[in-house]
Amino acid sequence: MTTHPTLSPSTESQVSEHPLRRSTDPPPHPMRRATDRTPTRPAVSLVIPALNEARNIPWVFEQIPDCVGEVLLIDGASHDATVPVATRILPTVRSIPQTGRGKGDALRTGFLAARGDYVVMMDADGSMSPAEIPHFVHFLENGYDFVKGSRFVEGGGSLDITRIRKLGNHALLALVNRLYDATLTDLCYGFCAFRRSFLDQLDLHATGFEIEAEMIVHALRSGLRIAEVPSLELPRRNGRSNLHAISDGRRVLRTLLSERPSGRPAPAPQERSTP
Repeated sequence: MTTHPTLSPSTESQVSEHPLRRSTDPPPHPMRRATDRTPTRPAVSLVIPALNEARNIPWVFEQIPDCVGEVLLIDGASHDATVPVATRILPTVRSIPQTGRGKGDALRTGFLAARGDYVVMMDADGSMSPAEIPHFVHFLENGYDFVKGSRFVEGGGSLDITRIRKLGNHALLALVNRLYDATLTDLCYGFCAFRRSFLDQLDLHATGFEIEAEMIVHALRSGLRIAEVPSLELPRRNGRSNLHAISDGRRVLRTLLSERPSGRPAPAPQERSTP
């Protein structure tokens, strides 16, 4: 179940007024006594895997919005000053050594340690703007279970993607949409958020960059309510990427083929915001 909401004021108002809800969800405006306390905002955990990102961490951490309740830096045995810099910029950061060696290992380490009701994942290289996080949280607060950034919906874009990465992403995306009768617009992009209560349903095992595709496939397979929000991918601020388009693309393809349904499922209803 996917939707491609935009973030214009009118659309945000419509989603707020008409959130998608299950029959078991509590009413949106329960009766309250005058002595009742206003419910506190659900905590948001931000998980950031990092490997030798000392020069990029300051820009990322300085952009983190107030809605984030805790920041978890999952360090992949950096040999630069990634952890000391992070601690100096944000003394409350939870720095956790990752289990394993790949990005998937790092993210799974962070997800298990997160304490917030909502978990947001993003990279440490400055290619994703933390200022976009409130948009992801907005849709989680209005009935969605899994929210993913898209560079290919109106309002999104990329200032960094290469031609080969774009072609590979579109080819792998077409396979996912065909296998799961979905209408997603982006696949290999690691700016996502989800309800931590659904971590077991996501059932993550990937160790490398393919975890991004695994998350989406498992969210589709589990019937989670998915929203795509526009996101602008920025160029890495410093250093070289650890992504290898060909080899990591093959890992993603192997993941998709190993996860493919045994038979074509019935088309799932596609949830969309009201125009």
